[in-house]
Amino acid sequence: MNRSGMSATVRRGVRVAIVVLVVLPLMAQRGGGRGGGRPNFNQYLGSPNDYYTPPDFHGNPPYDGRFTFARIKYRGFLHFTQEGPGWSHDYPDADVHFMRIIREITSIRPFVEKGPIQGGVIVALDDPALFKYPVAYLSEPGGWLPNDVEAKGLRDYLKKGGFLIVDDFSARDWGRYEAAMQKVLPDAKTVQLTGKEPIFDAFYKIDISKANRSYYGTGTFWGIYENNDPRKRLIAVINYNNDIGESWQWSGQGYFPVDVTNEAYKLGVNYLVYALTH
Repeated sequence: MNRSGMSATVRRGVRVAIVVLVVLPLMAQRGGGRGGGRPNFNQYLGSPNDYYTPPDFHGNPPYDGRFTFARIKYRGFLHFTQEGPGWSHDYPDADVHFMRIIREITSIRPFVEKGPIQGGVIVALDDPALFKYPVAYLSEPGGWLPNDVEAKGLRDYLKKGGFLIVDDFSARDWGRYEAAMQKVLPDAKTVQLTGKEPIFDAFYKIDISKANRSYYGTGTFWGIYENNDPRKRLIAVINYNNDIGESWQWSGQGYFPVDVTNEAYKLGVNYLVYALTH
C-alpha cells in the first residue's frame, strides 16, 4: 500500500478508535499462557551459532500483503529463561495480543493467527524476507551479537524504509546494545526522546511521563534518526529500562496495573502508525 493509501487507512482508524481499556477483555480469550509448555533448559542451550525454536512456533504465515508483525531472532542463548533466549521472551502472546489491538482500533487488518500459527513471523536479520515487513521488533538486545552479514541486513532494512522497535532491557545491557548498533550503523547516534516528537502523537497523544513505568523502574525513550537529522524519519525507537512486550503478554491476566498496560499498548500503536506513515 502506498503512503497516501495508508494515511487514509489510519485516518479512518482514528475515527473509530476506542480507549484501549475497552478491548482488554478480548485478551482473556487466549488465557495468557504459553500453550506449548516450558522448555527444558538443557535441551536448548547449545552453540552460539544456533537458533532457538520456541515450542509455540509452528511456522511463519505465508506472505499475503497484509501487515504482519515481525519478531527478530538472533543466534545464541544469552538471557535464557523459561521463555527461551532474550529475543523470544513474551512470544507468542505479546504478538497476538498486540495485533488484536491493532485490528480492533484501526482500519489496518493485520495477520493475527491462523490455526497453530500465531502473532506474526519470526525472522533473522540476514533473511531477505525481512524486507516484506515494515516494522520489526527486537527483544532484549543484551543477547544480540550480530555478525557482519546480520548487521548489513539490518542496515539495509533501515535504510530502505524499515522501522525497528527495541524493547526489554536495562542498564546492564546498554553497552551491548550500543556495540551492536554501532556495527549496524557506525555513524548513527542514539538520542534521548523528549516526548514532543511526532511518534508520540501519531495516533494517541502520549505523555511519556505516564508511559515509562515497568518492573525495571522508570524508563526512558531513545531514537535513531535517518542521517542523524531530527527533521527526517525516525528509523528506530528504543524502550530503555522498559518492557512494553511484557505488558502486552500479560494484559489478559491483570498482572500489571491497567494504566501501565494501556500505555504500553498506546506506545505500540503509535510506533506502528508512525512507521507506516513515514
